[in-house]
Amino acid sequence: MGEHSLVSTEWPRSTRMLLGPNTVANSIGDIHRHKRKVFSKIFSHEALESYLPKIQLVIQDTLRAWSSNPDPINVYYEAQQLTFRMAIRVLLGFRIPDEDLSQLFEVYQQFMENVFSLPVDLPFSGYRKGIRARELLQKSLEKAIREKLQNTQGKDYSDALDLLIESGKEHGKELTMQELKDGTLELIFAAYATTASASTSLIMQLLKHPRVLEKLREELRSKGILHNGCLCEGSLQLDTISSLLYLDCVIKEVLRLFTPISGGYRTVLQTFELDGFQIPKGWSVMYSIRDTHDTAPVFKDVDVFDPDRFAQGRTEDKDGRFHYLPFGGGVRTCLGKHLAKLFLKALAIELASTSRFELATRTFPRITLVPVVHPVDGLKVKFFGLDSNQNEILTETEAMLGATV
Repeated sequence: MGEHSLVSTEWPRSTRMLLGPNTVANSIGDIHRHKRKVFSKIFSHEALESYLPKIQLVIQDTLRAWSSNPDPINVYYEAQQLTFRMAIRVLLGFRIPDEDLSQLFEVYQQFMENVFSLPVDLPFSGYRKGIRARELLQKSLEKAIREKLQNTQGKDYSDALDLLIESGKEHGKELTMQELKDGTLELIFAAYATTASASTSLIMQLLKHPRVLEKLREELRSKGILHNGCLCEGSLQLDTISSLLYLDCVIKEVLRLFTPISGGYRTVLQTFELDGFQIPKGWSVMYSIRDTHDTAPVFKDVDVFDPDRFAQGRTEDKDGRFHYLPFGGGVRTCLGKHLAKLFLKALAIELASTSRFELATRTFPRITLVPVVHPVDGLKVKFFGLDSNQNEILTETEAMLGATV
């Protein structure tokens, strides 16, 4: 809560340089406040409502592709492609051909692999590879932005880039091309790794806990979203999704137990005292989201996946202000948290409604925490398409059998 007065955000030098100086993450003080106001319009209720049908289409196409693959898929790698595609197609509205999009994804992965590298600019260093990847990305993004600005025909919704440009004008400052490139790169960065991590964790937990999956289906049926094994057309509205209380509990528990990022970094602006300890000016400090979730006294049986801990009768996340913070807190709270939760909920609905899937390995993989939480082997899963003549979605018993190794 002391941002801008006691502490200031601090990213590693390589991250600051590769993300660019015009990003929200790298800005401080009044500049940070202004940029958050400009970006906030991207994640408003109206904006999320307009993104939802497009997000649903991208997820449906992806699950269809997974189900048509005769071999098991690497969920983490495929989830990265899914979130990247969502960022490019839905958030930015770029009409990039599939082949070019695949190439851009490979470049972006090179960028991400080196965004936290040692800031040593030498040939063949990770930092130099990150710089080259950034240059290629910026060149492709500028081309896509210019084409988008010239071609406004056939649009049926305002995407995040449209809103960003409009919001900049409303706040008295038309964004330059460099600011637009840095802004689009930051949007992809924000939507990519953490959402792919949480998507993978969601699928793994649904495999591990078939009763949770069946309870999700029961809620969808009770709300008239799932009928005779099919998603009812037009049933996915933002308000409808918000009314799915158990789904909300499931997503909250995934983010509690498998928070994608470890925490945040700050530089101390002036000496202050915390719990009897003096924190000197100039020191670097870190708060740990993962350790907070693991040690917070409000959570019972912290290692157990238990969505009902967030149900109305328990609400463990509301028993303390800073015990549950998957998206950080204070003025640096993640701007895109509502979009991330909406994406995860839409994915969970599609998984519960239109997919059958089973673990393709003998045991569940080990989890690694860097750079974000993900299974070491990526999580190998076989997806199956549901029979179009099937009148009822999988029963609880069938779901349990599907998750049996």
